[in-house]
Amino acid sequence: MNEVIGILMGFLIGGTCRWFDIPVPAPPKLMGSLIVLSITLGFLCADKFVP
Repeated sequence: MNEVIGILMGFLIGGTCRWFDIPVPAPPKLMGSLIVLSITLGFLCADKFVP
């Protein structure tokens, strides 16, 4: 459930930043966004497997 809430909040924050033309706290390019995603996934995987 936390993952779904996190994804919804991400879309809400991104949409709000776009609507009000506020700079988004993330890279504006697809490659930069994928890097942030991979860092997040790596952190979550390490959290599961490393005690």
